[in-house]
Amino acid sequence: MDQLNPSFAKLDASGLLAASTWTDKTFDGAWHDASSGRIEVAEPATGTLLGTVGASSPAAVLAAVPVAQQAQRAWAATSTDERAALLRRAAALMEEHRDTLVEWIIRETGGLPGKAQTEMAGTIGELYHSAALLIEPQGHVLPSHDPDRMSLARRIPLGVVGVITPWNFPLLLAMRSVAPALALGNAVILKPDPQTPITGGVVLARVFEAAGLPAGLLQVVNGAADVGEALVTAPGVRLITFTGSTAVGRRVGELAGRHLKKVSLELGGKSPFIVLDDADIDAAASAGAWGSFLHQGQICMASGRHIVVRSVADAYLESLSQRAARLPVGDPFRQEVAIGPIINRKQIARVHELVTQTVSAGATLLAGGNFEGPYYRPTVLANVRPGMPAYDHEIFGPVAPVIVADDEEHAIALANDTDYGLSGAVYTASLDRGLRVARAIRSGMVHINDQTISDLPGIPMGGMGASGNGSRFGSTTNWDEFTEWQWMTLGTKPARYPF
Repeated sequence: MDQLNPSFAKLDASGLLAASTWTDKTFDGAWHDASSGRIEVAEPATGTLLGTVGASSPAAVLAAVPVAQQAQRAWAATSTDERAALLRRAAALMEEHRDTLVEWIIRETGGLPGKAQTEMAGTIGELYHSAALLIEPQGHVLPSHDPDRMSLARRIPLGVVGVITPWNFPLLLAMRSVAPALALGNAVILKPDPQTPITGGVVLARVFEAAGLPAGLLQVVNGAADVGEALVTAPGVRLITFTGSTAVGRRVGELAGRHLKKVSLELGGKSPFIVLDDADIDAAASAGAWGSFLHQGQICMASGRHIVVRSVADAYLESLSQRAARLPVGDPFRQEVAIGPIINRKQIARVHELVTQTVSAGATLLAGGNFEGPYYRPTVLANVRPGMPAYDHEIFGPVAPVIVADDEEHAIALANDTDYGLSGAVYTASLDRGLRVARAIRSGMVHINDQTISDLPGIPMGGMGASGNGSRFGSTTNWDEFTEWQWMTLGTKPARYPF
């Protein structure tokens, strides 16, 4: 492989993530030299080579399924105590190697240290919450027409689960499917995004391997769309969980439907951030900046439309623009900054195109609107109206489009003027108003006097409309996603019939 940057030696030398273990290799419960080439992983901030992972082929995906099926049958028969203990060991390993893993997240995703710490905390939380699933009841005793026959409904594993994850929070968004799927007795084939296959794939493989997970239960396949489609269509994979864009989610749903697979989709968003006329404007602008600029806006729950009542719009725009103008931009691994790099050149071009098209359509640029290298400056757009690109499209960049509403009812109408429905928020001094507005917003999540970005292991995470298909991730709903019902009856004596 190419020589790693010397400043990366600390990460390369980690006992858990020693590069000699996984470089140019694939994982099926053990590490093997790749037969389909390799994928180079570059640091978004500098272009530095971080490492190379082994590439997989569609044929390798198909070969992984029977291995996973065989391993899953034995795993489902193990005790819940044993499965829970393994997940807790995995969590303890992540705690032990937290500093190394945080640095990997910063380097590979371009995220700030705070973002990396948050991702680590959420990932560890997913493991502990998934272990706790196993103390919950696993079924129901149902009414029976025969007093000598018991009727039960029980939850059983699906079998093999395919997990396809994005690059923005690769470790967390993989673990929120992998951990509960394993806890509930399934095997998992994981396909991370090819831009983040180390934190999104290698880390999980090494952690579970070190925790003692039996071989074959977790396999990692690396590649582009052809590998993803092979996983979606592979016979024997019962569920596909996908987090990513709505366009790709539609394709995943279409392919899965043809093969009668269950699919859980958490897709894009254009989340409304409503500021009413009685709001604390300084607090609202602080939250609005966070909601649009955190992790360079590369978050599905980002505040995609700031909907501000007219009487406070000027004050809000002034405060928001001042905040955007003073946020430092740069390399989060080597500098103290608030805004890091955009993931790749293609995405920078897309963000800039949406901004410039919106300005050409009549919006006013109050801050940002330009970039240098991989860094796009935090941007505030005023006078944004329905039909403009920044109003209609998910940007996935540090851009805050501000739309003026005439009043509360108009703000609600604007909030719901989208096919998306992932998150939403409203700022107001009145809890009654906040509740009234929140109840009227069509989204999977809504927050009163907070911004739109929030996720915890114990909540039902997911969206409505073009933001999902009604599925939810989180400990309160993982039983629904990763198991299926089986009806069983038990008789005290053999049944006899008149035939």
